[in-house]
Amino acid sequence: MPELPEVELVAKSLDGLVANRKIIVAELLRERLAPENPPAEFASRLRDASIRFVHRRGKHILFDLDNDETLIAHLRMSGRFMLLPVERELPKYTHACFYFEDETRLVFQDQRHFGFMKIVRTAELFESKELKKLAPEPFSDDFSAAYLRRVLKTSKKSVKEFLLDQTKVLGLGNIYASEALFLAGVNPQTAAMRVAARKIPALFEKIREVLRESIAHGSTLNVDPENIDGSYYGGGYEDRWRVYDREGEPCIVCGTAIERIVQGGRSTYFCPRCQKK
Repeated sequence: MPELPEVELVAKSLDGLVANRKIIVAELLRERLAPENPPAEFASRLRDASIRFVHRRGKHILFDLDNDETLIAHLRMSGRFMLLPVERELPKYTHACFYFEDETRLVFQDQRHFGFMKIVRTAELFESKELKKLAPEPFSDDFSAAYLRRVLKTSKKSVKEFLLDQTKVLGLGNIYASEALFLAGVNPQTAAMRVAARKIPALFEKIREVLRESIAHGSTLNVDPENIDGSYYGGGYEDRWRVYDREGEPCIVCGTAIERIVQGGRSTYFCPRCQKK
């Protein structure tokens, strides 16, 4: 599943490609993509609306429209956007299409059918159930070492599983949670409430560092309008991972073999020496 850096870069690319374009026709081809907006309503609420800008909140992509509506989109496991000419055959697993005046269309494709869309009134956007309970943005003033210390103390979950909870810490997924814990020297199996107070400032800084680092790397990549999301996934950043997906390889700091465990059904990678309990 894409993590915050990928969603940030997709949202910025979409903003550059479709901002100020008018949606002439919107088609919902798979009803379960937008379960709260049936196809007729989906088409009606988006018809003739211009996209003012595209931004994000957490891992949600937000299309701000000039009719006081906002389209929320979540890529989930395999959702992706493509800007295609209308004469191009629709890709398999196309779930929604947005037609523009210049005879192009923005296509949402989702092979695994987990993607999500919802239209809400812009004035009520941040009160929607999808966004209301999200944690502070990781680069905002509201996300601080003091905030992290406070919320860690509320949970008995392992710190790795805790970091994946978007209502506590926003934007981390499996990869960057493992990376941040390694850089902070925190064992992923430690209960969140038991993380040493002296390590919390470092964990706070490393969460921001791995996210910022990935965004900076993605910003150097060329974007293919016909494969917007794919321009960022597998874009070479895996060569920079310190522990993720490196089971059995030597730790870059101490040379100890990286270990893999399963937490909450997901793989966690860590150095047993650098990240002692």
